Amino acid sequence: MYEFIFRCQSWMISRLEQDAGERMEKERKKRFVSSHIHENIAYLRKKLGVGKSFDVIQLDVEYAGRAMSLFMIDGFVKDDILHYLMRRLSFLEEKQLQVHPLEKLLKTYLPYVELNKTNDLDEAVDAVLAGPTALVVDGVDYIILIDARTYPVRGPQEPDVERVVRGARDGFVETIVFNTALIRRRVRDPSLRMEYLQVGRRSKTDICVCYIEDIAAPEIIQNVKKAIANIDTDGLAMGEKTVEEFISGRHWNPYPVVRYTERPDTAAIHLYEGHVLVIVDGSPSVLIAPVTFWHHLQHAEEYRNKPIVGAYLRLVRFLAVWASLFLLPLWYLMMTEPQWLPSSLSFLAKAKLGDIPLFAQIVMIEIGIDMLRMAAIHTPSSLATALGLVAALMIGGIAVEVGLFSNEVILYFSVAAIGTFATPSYEMGLANRLVRIGLLVLTGLFSIYGYMIGITAWIIALMRMNSFGIPYLWPFIPFSYRAMRDVLIRSPMPLKNRRPTVLHPRDPDR
Repeated sequence: MYEFIFRCQSWMISRLEQDAGERMEKERKKRFVSSHIHENIAYLRKKLGVGKSFDVIQLDVEYAGRAMSLFMIDGFVKDDILHYLMRRLSFLEEKQLQVHPLEKLLKTYLPYVELNKTNDLDEAVDAVLAGPTALVVDGVDYIILIDARTYPVRGPQEPDVERVVRGARDGFVETIVFNTALIRRRVRDPSLRMEYLQVGRRSKTDICVCYIEDIAAPEIIQNVKKAIANIDTDGLAMGEKTVEEFISGRHWNPYPVVRYTERPDTAAIHLYEGHVLVIVDGSPSVLIAPVTFWHHLQHAEEYRNKPIVGAYLRLVRFLAVWASLFLLPLWYLMMTEPQWLPSSLSFLAKAKLGDIPLFAQIVMIEIGIDMLRMAAIHTPSSLATALGLVAALMIGGIAVEVGLFSNEVILYFSVAAIGTFATPSYEMGLANRLVRIGLLVLTGLFSIYGYMIGITAWIIALMRMNSFGIPYLWPFIPFSYRAMRDVLIRSPMPLKNRRPTVLHPRDPDR
């Protein structure tokens, strides 16, 4: 026992020494602000590229007998606020800044809410590139950061992917501050936390980890923050998608272990359940973690109707997802192995297959639908209708007449495609499409044994997955009756008085 305690103490001491060494090394690498303004200006001009980049502005001024310099990025600065502050400084007399000039500027003569200071020149450079204005004052060994910035931003419009018939029409935008405000508007809990992080050695991308401290489990919060802190890259080129690939792992597994949403109400609902949000500046999508397989099959429309209607819509959605996965391979199996069909369903195997092998037809139409989808993405809205007409005439009409496809192939593939489009999560729909293709290949190679092996391997693969320590197939595996009932049936909100137990919420009662 004493040996164990001694080892724990030794480990804690070594850890503290290591952390102290890292802090000292970081301090040594700091470029401290000098009290001589010319040294600070020279360093900032070099780092910011003043004179090389037209949008980097340096403005030399003199107030109260002191030389000062402002560094800012054109397009990020709110001109009216900066003009107001400069006007206030122009009224100062020399004696007003003779004693404690830094404190007087911060607390008296710069009447603005978002003021900060730093004694690190590199931190000032990063701040200017993010939008705030840096004020360098002669004789002061700190730089004042004035966060008077604005970003080009669009309005909070309804997301195209998560539309509802009734409900809120606002959606997240590309500015992180706007997104946090949309969440604050719906979650006025004093324990709501918005923790700020920066990721990317060069991009310095702003990231916010959002959670309700009184609900979310500390282990989940730490796992998410640790995964983000371990991201080591020069920049987040694709925003939240790059973050997801770094924190989720399993790069060759198509199934998403985080959920994307562009709806503030959906994000707020998950916060109340005990999830953690990851908001990335420059992206209108918010990451929700951890999530299960079933989270990707839920949609806000189910909760915008009466419970019985919502339960019906959820059942139809589950049937559509099932069809997108298993219907086409199952029909192909029945066509190639009609002896497995009962006599009452023998009519399903009576189809005119055309001149091209059935498997080749299915593969061709799979690729053709993906080509059509990509073409629709790159087609201007004004031409989208024309593209749809051309595709319908070519695939639906002429392709059947010339014998390229059979009517049955188009019918069953259309049902599978509708099921894919009915999947609420775009990422889940793409993953199910790859699984469907894999089942088709296995069925074509090994008949019914390939079909069964493919489904079994798919279930086992999902069983082995987890999202930040949460089983991916919960509450099906491991089984929980109460939670599984809520998954299959849209329960009335007054009856949903318990948070998901798998999240280990600090406050389990709603």
